[in-house]
Amino acid sequence: MTLSPLAGKRAPQSLLTNIPRLVAHYYETRPDPRDPLQRVAFGTSGHRGTSLGGTFNEAHILAVTQAVAEHRAAAGIQGPLFMGLDTHALSEPAWMTALQVLVANGVQVRAQAGSFTPTPLISHAILEHNRPGRDGKPDHDWADGIVITPSHNPPQDGGFKYNPPSGGPADTDVTGAVQARANAILENELRDVKRVSLEDALAGLEDFDFITPYVSQLGTVVNLDAIRQSGVRIGVDPLGGSSLPVWQAIQAQHGLNLTIVNEDLDPRFAFMSVDRDGKIRMDCSSPYAMAGLLALKDDFDVAIGNDPDADRHGVVTRAGLMNPNHYLAVMIEYLFSHRPGWRADAAIGKTLVSSALIDRVGAGIGRRVVEVPVGFKYFVEGLLDGSFGFGGEESAGASFLRLDGTPWSTDKDGLIPGLLAAEMTAVTGKTPSERFADLTARYGETAYDRQDAPADAAQKKILASLSPEQVTATTLGGDPITAKLTRAPGNGAGIGGLKVTTDQAWFAARPSGTEDVYKIYAESFRGAAHLQQVMAEARDVVSAALNGQ
Repeated sequence: MTLSPLAGKRAPQSLLTNIPRLVAHYYETRPDPRDPLQRVAFGTSGHRGTSLGGTFNEAHILAVTQAVAEHRAAAGIQGPLFMGLDTHALSEPAWMTALQVLVANGVQVRAQAGSFTPTPLISHAILEHNRPGRDGKPDHDWADGIVITPSHNPPQDGGFKYNPPSGGPADTDVTGAVQARANAILENELRDVKRVSLEDALAGLEDFDFITPYVSQLGTVVNLDAIRQSGVRIGVDPLGGSSLPVWQAIQAQHGLNLTIVNEDLDPRFAFMSVDRDGKIRMDCSSPYAMAGLLALKDDFDVAIGNDPDADRHGVVTRAGLMNPNHYLAVMIEYLFSHRPGWRADAAIGKTLVSSALIDRVGAGIGRRVVEVPVGFKYFVEGLLDGSFGFGGEESAGASFLRLDGTPWSTDKDGLIPGLLAAEMTAVTGKTPSERFADLTARYGETAYDRQDAPADAAQKKILASLSPEQVTATTLGGDPITAKLTRAPGNGAGIGGLKVTTDQAWFAARPSGTEDVYKIYAESFRGAAHLQQVMAEARDVVSAALNGQ
């Protein structure tokens, strides 16, 4: 991908979204359900789109919320539905639309009036309500949740996520059914949608404090005493997102040496630095988007960034912004040696495009590594029952258990990995960057990259349904191929693509769900030059498979 001349610079006026126009299109544009691009489509993180393109409009939210209300009724979910939203401009209109439909369907909605609510707080609230043995909890009183967010996407985007009673992202059996029903409702011109006035919807809302229980219980998942006593200097940039009031509460309640460096809330995200491709994107794993916090790196021992719904983390030390894969490995090595309350057989969960350094760390600390397809939903059950101590994705998303081995959140939580960076600095005297240097000295240095390659719809379909036998290559980067995978080794689920491994390198290829490209991920323990050789050969392997050679 070509580096934009604007990358890392403050967004110019020409890039800023016209918010009144964006919101007007939300209400006035009617999507065409005959157009595949304008239908409801649940990817790995729910339905996303923009009102300007007819892909995230009031009709979508009416349809998908009605579908969720019908799903929970059919599933016997009769408890409260916890609802949150982030700071994107389309989030509040969509939140109001969803509330009108839910109240009309007799759903007891709990939300925090006048405040944004991040994804991890919704997951935490669901688990708290549904935890076994909660006094007075009837068997049918299960809670679930909705978060209105497109995550780190540009300011013009909107998103809708549903979390069932397990607290984490819904699995495909649920999202598939909700998606199909929502599109049927669109096709029927919304005749099946129940809706009350906004006034009645707000009157039926139960005001709920998500922040206090989450913040007050943080000491059960992170060693706040060690952080406080050490005086570790912590910087926080919420990147204009919903984590701001949470960090303010943490700052007020826990006595940490914590400074919030940016308290701006602007739906245009005009304060942001432009990402690599010239777009405004609140990606806390991008050094270009995080340029503002990186400029302050010498002022703190560790600094933390979050995306708008706070399900992603970025960790900055004086050495710079940590690569997400590197920090996953550091968290795993530290957690499994500093959490004696966890089960002795608690496993490490990783996605198949996360670094193989995690596998080496797992072997070194004697813990099983469970490799699953892309999607945090594959970690939910393991985190819920304690059989996974940790689940992490290469895209800077992770969660882990409380100190006593019970679940904290079953969705990605961008706040606790940041606080863990402060904990490990306080406890060990080494920053996460310094601990990563120790890991590479022990297990080898890794080079990692992701690139896109052209693929039309037919080719993407072939790639998504490849069999290992269609890969004829026997070597990769000069080394014998040890595995050709189209199913994840950890759970046998289809990966929707291909992964090829050797003892020193691997690549994975997956079709994009939104563009005419496929994504190639690759890693090498032989250095950057070898990585580029692997990447080039990966393109050849995939091209040969697509062409039936």
